[in-house]
Amino acid sequence: MPSYQMFADFYDSLTDNVQYKKRAEYIVNILNKKFNHNMGITLDLACGTGTLTILLKEMGIDVYGIDASQDMLSVAFQKSMAQGLNILFLCQKMQSLDLYGTIDTCVCTLDSLNHITDETTFKKAIERVSFFMTKDGYFLFDLNTRYKHRNVLENNTFVYETDDVYCVWQNTLQSNDIVDIDLDLFVKNGDSYQRHSESFSERAYSLDFVRSALNEYGFVVEGIFGEFSDEPPKEDEERVIVVARKLYTQTEKNENM
Repeated sequence: MPSYQMFADFYDSLTDNVQYKKRAEYIVNILNKKFNHNMGITLDLACGTGTLTILLKEMGIDVYGIDASQDMLSVAFQKSMAQGLNILFLCQKMQSLDLYGTIDTCVCTLDSLNHITDETTFKKAIERVSFFMTKDGYFLFDLNTRYKHRNVLENNTFVYETDDVYCVWQNTLQSNDIVDIDLDLFVKNGDSYQRHSESFSERAYSLDFVRSALNEYGFVVEGIFGEFSDEPPKEDEERVIVVARKLYTQTEKNENM
């Protein structure tokens, strides 16, 4: 898993096109209106710098965030404090999730689960969410699709530039739907630039595998949608939304074993 040590400082400016406010409103609306689900205690899993967490908090959601990167969480904590919000942020890996109590909702956005490239570890992350999820709780997450990996990311290079940093994003597509990503960050320092590099990978999973993994750990898939939509994804969808409901509590599972 990536550390995002330097990337954390520039993450927000380099991802200002992801429409966080629209994303937060979409999550709340689709769970409330389409599935009649009150979000209750909500976990923002792989919350990064906490932008979505903060927006959900401002919408009245009882939310906290977890991420594996201390650098990302440092930015998240500073942002929440600057806005006078009391939000708990914990440093944990998705596959090692260990909460203090149960949750009614878990959201995991911006292809965070794609960053798990091992199938067993992917399923372990779902198992940990399931362990702490209440009966009829909802797990909403998004995934980059195989279409995006094979037709958009592929072996392409992208360049992003702000006043403070110049970012070169290089992708290498492997045969097993894994994209290796190399980031070169050129950070402005007076009249010169300092180069910093980050590398990580993403894996595109088939929806059949995702559905099977969810079923294995007590979830039923209530819907798979196109991004920002309540309709099924199109063939050229780059990111899909998966909404799953927990069928039983952990206590009920133990009693039936």
